[in-house]
Amino acid sequence: MPGATHGIATSAEPAGTAAPLRVGVLGLGYWGPNLVRNLNEMPAAEAAWMCDRRPEPLEALGRRFPAVRRTQEFDEMLDDDSLDAVAIVTPVATHHDLAMRALEAGKHVYVEKPLAASSDEARELIRAAYERRLVLMPGHTFLYSPAVVRIRELIRSGELGEIYFISMSRVNLGLHQSDVSVIWDLGPHDFSILLYWLGQSPSHVVSMGRACIVKGQEDIAFINCEFDSGAIAHIELSWLAPSKLRRTTVVGSSKMVVYDDCSNEPVRVYDSGVIPRNPESFGEYLKYRTGDIVSPHIDVGEPLAIQMADFCHAVRSESTPRASAQLGLQVVHLIEAAERSLELCGRCANSTAVTRAEVEGVGVPGGFVGAHADLG
Repeated sequence: MPGATHGIATSAEPAGTAAPLRVGVLGLGYWGPNLVRNLNEMPAAEAAWMCDRRPEPLEALGRRFPAVRRTQEFDEMLDDDSLDAVAIVTPVATHHDLAMRALEAGKHVYVEKPLAASSDEARELIRAAYERRLVLMPGHTFLYSPAVVRIRELIRSGELGEIYFISMSRVNLGLHQSDVSVIWDLGPHDFSILLYWLGQSPSHVVSMGRACIVKGQEDIAFINCEFDSGAIAHIELSWLAPSKLRRTTVVGSSKMVVYDDCSNEPVRVYDSGVIPRNPESFGEYLKYRTGDIVSPHIDVGEPLAIQMADFCHAVRSESTPRASAQLGLQVVHLIEAAERSLELCGRCANSTAVTRAEVEGVGVPGGFVGAHADLG
C-alpha cells in the first residue's frame, strides 16, 4: 500500500528470508479471533498458539485453524521456547500481569489497547521491555488506518493550514463493558489518533460524564482537550446512542476535513473557510469561502493486518513500531487526566505530556528503539 503505511511492510509483501514470527494469541473473545486470522494469513508471521480459559472458543476456532496449537494454560504457551511473541487480548485489568509474565519469559508483546490500567503499570512494562530488549506494542489499530494516515499527511503537509479545532464522535448503542468506563473503552482510539495527527499531547483535559445504566460506570462522556499549539479538541463517547457514529471533523485555517469511518468515502476535504478583511464597514469584515469538496483516494487495507506487519517488522529489525509503547503510555496518561476531571466535577485536569525524559525517569534510556519513539 504505497503512501499509506510510511514504509511499513504489509501482509501482502514478501517476508524475505527470515523465518515467520511465531505468535501466540491469548484471549479469544471479540477481537482475539481477528488476530489469529490475520497472523494465519501473513507470510511474516505464524499463528502458533491460541489460549483461552474457556474450551468453547478454543474448539470453535480450532475447527477453523486446526494447525494452531491450543491450550487453556498461559504458562504452557509461554514454556514453548520456539514462541517469539504473545498477543494479549484480555480485559484491561489483566494487561499488566499477563504482559509482564510474557516479557519475563522472553517474549515480545502486543497488548490490546489500552496498554495498562494505569500509567504506573505502563511504565513498569516499558522498563521490563527495555531491560530485556523486547518490543512492546499497544494495540492502537487506528494508527494503521489508511484514512487516518491520509489525514495526518494533510495536516503535516500544511494543506489544512493552522488547525483550529477537531471534533470527534464515537458513539453506539452498546457494547457496555463490565470492567471499565466508556472513557477507558473508547477513549484510547481518539486519544491515539489525536497524538498521531498533532504530534503533541494536550496540556489540559476537561471532561463531563454520567453513569446512566450501571452506577459508578460512566457510559457517556464529553472530553475537551487543549493543546499548546492553540488547537482544541472535543471528544464525544457513548454506549447510549440510537445509531453507530464514527465521525471526526478537522477545521483548519485553509481547509476542513470530515472523516467518517462508516462511509464508503471515509475522507472528504472541504476547500472552505473564513477570510478576515480590513473592514470599511462591519458587514464587510468577514468573507466566507466555499470551494470544492474532494474525496481523495484511500488505499484499501485492513488496519489490524498492517499493524501486525509493523509489529513483525519491529521485532525483526529492532526498530520502533508506529504504535510505540511511549504513545501507549501517553494514551493511558490522558485517560487518567479525563477520569481526574470527572472526579473534580468537570474542572480542568492538568495533562502534561509524557516526555522522553519522563520515560527515562523509569530507567529507560532514550536510545532504546523498542520502548518509545518521538511522535513527530
